[in-house]
Amino acid sequence: MYQHALLNRTLRACVLRRTPTTSLFPSRKWRGWLIVEAIEPVSTSLLLGTGAAVLGKKLYHYFYETCDENWLNFNATGLKHDLSTKLYGQHVAAQVVLKAVTGFMNNENPKKPLVLSLHGWTGTGKNFVSQLIAENIYQKGMTSNFVHLFTATAHFPHEDHVDKYKTQLQEWVRGNVSICPRSMFIFDEMDKMHPGLIDSIKPYLDFYDNLNGVSYRKAIFIFLSNAGGEKIVEVALDFWKDGREREEIQLKDLETALSLSVFNNKNSGFWHTSLIDKNLVDYFVPFLPLEYKHVIQCGLAEMVSKGHAPDKEVVEAMARDLNYFPKEERVFSMQGCKVIPARLDFYV
Repeated sequence: MYQHALLNRTLRACVLRRTPTTSLFPSRKWRGWLIVEAIEPVSTSLLLGTGAAVLGKKLYHYFYETCDENWLNFNATGLKHDLSTKLYGQHVAAQVVLKAVTGFMNNENPKKPLVLSLHGWTGTGKNFVSQLIAENIYQKGMTSNFVHLFTATAHFPHEDHVDKYKTQLQEWVRGNVSICPRSMFIFDEMDKMHPGLIDSIKPYLDFYDNLNGVSYRKAIFIFLSNAGGEKIVEVALDFWKDGREREEIQLKDLETALSLSVFNNKNSGFWHTSLIDKNLVDYFVPFLPLEYKHVIQCGLAEMVSKGHAPDKEVVEAMARDLNYFPKEERVFSMQGCKVIPARLDFYV
């Protein structure tokens, strides 16, 4: 009873005030917090004690997300397990992401931010991998105040506002990295982003100790794009036609051709970007088109997530009705796993 009363008085002794923002992106991600002391007469004597001060600090770190080991602690084993058991049909992406993220997070003094560019058709797992990375770095995963998701069509819809977007994007990145050096920025729909916009943050991805007093070297930037998907499909088809196993495909079979394809794609936000020209993207990560067996795996996992017992007959009925290519052989799924959550409800 006494501990409960002490907890209430200590919590009332701190008032959190949100600082105003005029950012283009008025989201909950902006956290400019100021702590204002509001000492109550009843609790004054308690707060004067060292023990109460320590308790108040611990309570603050318990209830409010902070940029320290209480809320941010990389789990390499967890990431490896998630990539190997939850991501289907992407042996190349899983291997590259695990090595890249683990090496970066274990480096206390990286020379530049980690920059990953994930490419492949819709439904192959790009967004899912971003989620797995966040969940194994931040205690709150994608809902962390230090994970920032941008969608091209939602945040940068008007081509005639590109100059304004550039300025506001720079301010957004700079402001959030100032709050937490280990921030993560995810840019979805890069194939729909206006060319030249992403170059506005090029200095933050380069080899600088700091820019105007802010160091970006511990931040992570992840770009998601459908651009280059055709090149990836082409390689997968060639391996299949030659009778070679899918698992024989390696990063070297795809990365160079993929980066050139994206760089020269006029419909991509990476078109002639200095991020590629200056080699600031650490890895171009290819996501292969999924096969029938991978759709089955996704369907069974989705049934479990919906609280159903996994039923292979139900999932196979759903999988058979999806579209595949080549048309006759029906090897690769055209929709991947993206439509499964909605489609599965019809068959359950």
